Amino acid sequence: MKTRILSIALLFSLPACDVLQHAVKMSEQLNPIPTESEVVAGLKEALRNGTGSGADLLSKPGAFFNNNLIKILFPPEVANVEQKLRAIGLGSEVDRAVRALNDGAEKAMLQAKPIFVNAISNMSFNDAMGILKGGQGAATNYLRNTTGSALRAAFKPTITEALNSVGATRYWSDLFTAYNKIPLVKPVTTDLESYVTEKATVALFSEIEKEENAIRSNPAKRGTELLKKVFNYADMQ
Repeated sequence: MKTRILSIALLFSLPACDVLQHAVKMSEQLNPIPTESEVVAGLKEALRNGTGSGADLLSKPGAFFNNNLIKILFPPEVANVEQKLRAIGLGSEVDRAVRALNDGAEKAMLQAKPIFVNAISNMSFNDAMGILKGGQGAATNYLRNTTGSALRAAFKPTITEALNSVGATRYWSDLFTAYNKIPLVKPVTTDLESYVTEKATVALFSEIEKEENAIRSNPAKRGTELLKKVFNYADMQ
């Protein structure tokens, strides 16, 4: 307390320009400015944490199926199909198919993690500074905008393999083969793998954004000295 009072008294005893310079030095001591390499490393660490946490969370059994916000249902273009299938006694098959869609997405999550890691490793200093000063969701938007197409292209085979491993494609094919035999209905053809890939990717980006925004808004989430230094600096901008 005495030290703080002495510092304040000293400030008032200095000329105005010296007061400003002293205040700047004190601020820099309390909130050191990160170097370029630290900014890049800090943003990469935050994104790795976010993508890792998101993938881990969504890979847990029931993560998709038990969460109504991200649960994968029939595509909108075939929304009327479920009712008709249940009406002809295929309700249990419908339930099994929906469960398989979600199980497939869950199984694919951990396999998607390395795709994000590779994308993050190519981040430049300019990218990192733009993200750091961009506010909530900026890092996630960077991933969406710069890697979205490539991510989906790489993600789709993983999703396809996961869907096949839980029988989703077989259930889907059986359901719509039966549906297309119903008199007077319009035949349905839907790219199941692309549909589930998109749903899974959107859900993963959503979890990444939650983690990113938590780090930005809650200093307690900045678990390392590097994250504290980088995001404390961002708070001052």
